[in-house]
Amino acid sequence: MIKVVTSAERHTSEKGWIHSEFSFSFADYDDPSNSHFGCLLAHNDNCLSPLQGFKKHPHHDLEIVSYVISGTLEHNDSLGNAQRLPAGTVQVMSAGTGIEHAETNPSEDEPVRFMQMWFLPSEPGHRPSWTSRLLTREERLNKLAPAVTGRTQGQEGIRIHSDISLYIPILETGQEIVFDQQEERRTYLFLISGHLEIGCNDGTFQLEPGDAARIRNNCDLHIKGTSSDGDAEFVLVDLP
Repeated sequence: MIKVVTSAERHTSEKGWIHSEFSFSFADYDDPSNSHFGCLLAHNDNCLSPLQGFKKHPHHDLEIVSYVISGTLEHNDSLGNAQRLPAGTVQVMSAGTGIEHAETNPSEDEPVRFMQMWFLPSEPGHRPSWTSRLLTREERLNKLAPAVTGRTQGQEGIRIHSDISLYIPILETGQEIVFDQQEERRTYLFLISGHLEIGCNDGTFQLEPGDAARIRNNCDLHIKGTSSDGDAEFVLVDLP
């Protein structure tokens, strides 16, 4: 089954200093029927105003993946990590037994847009950790290369304490990739920019920026770039 959730169906949170689109129940958006998809608990599309941000706050027993779409995001945490992350950077924070962090926009005139996903760990009580990596266009262009993975050892990608693999491909117009979904697994796809056509046993669907697909099938998922101007950038997560 493929369920498409359009950009307009997301919950909008506008606080002045931050604009967010919530794909799942989160903060002021309380919807028990839309609380998670497998071990994916939150998917927030955030835009921080210049010189604004989240003050240092705690987490525990969460695997948090962030991806900087545009602008620069500044990260600080209680482990001593402090780094400015340019667009194209993915960061993974394992909250484990407890960590505090702050995410801010250091620019005086440019907003920063970043996506954040929360995953349940495979088991609680891990040692807290943080890492980041700048993804190149070449390693993502027209192919599925894991940016983050907690599955097969030996796969490239930042390690995570959750049974997922997360990809952030760039797909040129007319190019197609096929994702072989395994039995009893879920697939979550979110379109950051451009246009996609996805096809599976349920038929063919057209996705616009901000749209997501929640897929529970054992099928070959065909993903084709259909943008009339520019590439399509999207996130694909394989999860239990």
